[in-house]
Amino acid sequence: MNATQETGPEFSLPGTEGEGTQKYSLNEYTEEGGVVLIFYPFDFSPVCTDVICHFRDAEFLSFTDNVDVFGVSLDSCYAHMRFIEEYDIPFPLLSDTTVTVTERYGLAYDEWEHHEGVPKRALLTIDETRSIRYKWLTENAYESPSYDELHQTVLSLEDRSR
Repeated sequence: MNATQETGPEFSLPGTEGEGTQKYSLNEYTEEGGVVLIFYPFDFSPVCTDVICHFRDAEFLSFTDNVDVFGVSLDSCYAHMRFIEEYDIPFPLLSDTTVTVTERYGLAYDEWEHHEGVPKRALLTIDETRSIRYKWLTENAYESPSYDELHQTVLSLEDRSR
């Protein structure tokens, strides 16, 4: 497990759970427990669709009362609404259309498939003090993380928030 001592920068982004949009603030969710952030390049790209659907199907994320999951990409909330509807995604997808949050977290590609500033594939778990407890990052968007490590860090977030 890649534990770090970094603090997750605060952010507020527009997002959707499938109908309508609202602002999502990191501070709001870390007050109540932990957060898992899934950074990914684009809705509907083959690898990203597989990855997001893997998280949709991960039972260990479904049974976490005090851990919230968010996907973050450059796509608009309108694209996210369609993506959520088509693939039945059970967690909010946030729109970082200005690349501000992606860059603050140091997760932007200079260029990926002819697009600049696209989020790299990354997973972060952030605890109630906004400390990054786990960070997985890859330069290769087709590489996958260890879901066992993610599961263990989600369990540790659950234990801390009890």
